[in-house]
Amino acid sequence: MKIDTGTQALLCRVEDGVATITLNRPEARNALGEELTPALRGMIKQVGDDPEVGAVLITGAGTAFCAGGDVKSMNKGGGALQKNESGQAQATRQERIADLQQRQRTLTGALVGLRKPTVAALPGPAAGAGLSIALACDLRIAAESAFVSTAYARIGLSGDYGIAWLLTRAVGNARARELLFLPERIDVARCERLGLINYVVPDNELRRAAFELAAKLACGPRIALRNMKDNLDDAVASDFLSALDGEAVRMVDSAQTSDHREAVRAFVEKRSPYFKDRLEPATD
Repeated sequence: MKIDTGTQALLCRVEDGVATITLNRPEARNALGEELTPALRGMIKQVGDDPEVGAVLITGAGTAFCAGGDVKSMNKGGGALQKNESGQAQATRQERIADLQQRQRTLTGALVGLRKPTVAALPGPAAGAGLSIALACDLRIAAESAFVSTAYARIGLSGDYGIAWLLTRAVGNARARELLFLPERIDVARCERLGLINYVVPDNELRRAAFELAAKLACGPRIALRNMKDNLDDAVASDFLSALDGEAVRMVDSAQTSDHREAVRAFVEKRSPYFKDRLEPATD
């Protein structure tokens, strides 16, 4: 089922419990822009709230994932962050800070906060904020020809959309500093060694393999997967005893679900389980 995103710069389709969101500016390597970025924020929230969606797959049209910010637009506008997303000039430093904080929280912030499994499929480069979006997903699968780059230092910027936080948790402090300070192209073989990429597949197999991975997650035990995400978040944000206590709460809650009972029956009957529990829409 095709979902109306309000712009051709972003496509969305829901099939077999998977919401596939496609950044659709191939002529600009799917760089973020005035139409694409607000639509992406809206779709992250919409599919997150949709009980029929069990997993989210984000990819890019053509031969790129996302080049990050549109540098050509920055050149025309006198640099980055001089205007808000409505194209209005922002006069003060505080206005620019507040605007960027809101943009970040409602994009990568919302993506990290999504309580459904998320997959980024990289048909090509992910750079700058595009890399942040990929890292904000739970899993990443890439075509053999893809590469990543932090890119910020190359254009004299310090980084946004959580790049430092996400990189540090993905590869550790020393490697994160290396990748940010030296914005080189990192091929997928090294990305896989560093832990930036989970799977690498031939270019012509990426779309199929990415969807199969997302579909496998979508038909899994959704409440248990949500609770796993909470446990994993606690693992990097809490002390051990607090994490243990949180695990206990979620384990007890998971044990009360029909999905758990179905999985036990399926194990005894030597068949695949059919999970049907759905997550309740998020409330403000």
